[in-house]
Amino acid sequence: MAINMINHALTWTDPGGVHHASAVAYDKVSGERQKQRLKDARCTDVELVEVRPGELPQPKA
Repeated sequence: MAINMINHALTWTDPGGVHHASAVAYDKVSGERQKQRLKDARCTDVELVEVRPGELPQPKA
């Protein structure tokens, strides 16, 4: 049985209104933890999205 690794990345808007995207991929548990840290830092529009290996999301415009 093959193990299927699913990568996740984050996009968010910081309190100053600047859009960001993570520069690293996370597993789901680590991504959820980082998502909560961003929300605790008053970031908005925080999303955990699936990405393919080697790909990362672009910041929202």
